Amino acid sequence: MKNYAGNRELIYVHTNEVNHYVLTYGISFREFYHAFPYLKNLLLLSHQFEEGNFNLHTLFEYVDEETIGSLVEDDIYSYGDFCWIDFEDEEGVNLLEGYEIAELLYLSHMKQQLRMPFYRKLNNRFVYLSHDDGWVSKTYYRSFRDFYVLLGDVIANRMNELKGEKPFPFARKKRKSLPDVPVEVLSRLCEKMKEGMLISLEFATKTRAKIEVPFWMIGDFHDMDEMYEEYNTISATPIDGKIVYDKKNMEWQIMQ
Repeated sequence: MKNYAGNRELIYVHTNEVNHYVLTYGISFREFYHAFPYLKNLLLLSHQFEEGNFNLHTLFEYVDEETIGSLVEDDIYSYGDFCWIDFEDEEGVNLLEGYEIAELLYLSHMKQQLRMPFYRKLNNRFVYLSHDDGWVSKTYYRSFRDFYVLLGDVIANRMNELKGEKPFPFARKKRKSLPDVPVEVLSRLCEKMKEGMLISLEFATKTRAKIEVPFWMIGDFHDMDEMYEEYNTISATPIDGKIVYDKKNMEWQIMQ
């Protein structure tokens, strides 16, 4: 199996809005945290983190405001499975009933829900279920708007990293980084994302006027090796559209 970190130039997205989850390739936990830095308390359902706190009621470990930074910096890819659910405070965790703890165990083991995994006691916004961090992740969102926030943040930061606006030699000021792709722009692709969509920064182009990031419709994949093989084929075919940044107007738009 490939290590996704070897290809920072590809993002696969397959959404299921009915069941509130998104299947992705190419987005790591560190990038997730960058988009939602207010995350403080994570109940760790499957992990190899060695600095977590222990909750006696559920027998799960968790990270809080003091330890989450160490988790973000850890080698999460090496964990294999990495699954968590956020929570508001430990008092809510201590109110979970046996069947709810069993549902969380099932979530982390089977990577699917017995029922919608949003708990009033936890007041959680997410459930994050990944294998080989960044290779394949299934993330549940209470609000689908949060997914578009994540994707917009990842695309902009990845373009800054891969196609970064570097200053000219001896320039007095650095050029501005790209802003996040707005939710309202990415949400226009919601129907395409339901079918399975590939965003390729590898084939992004940059001129003085625009930055263009192409995408293809590729279908539903759970095996990311198969998805990657299909990408190698489809990348030689005409694109289905572009996510475009207009430098003059300083705005993102979709071209199809």
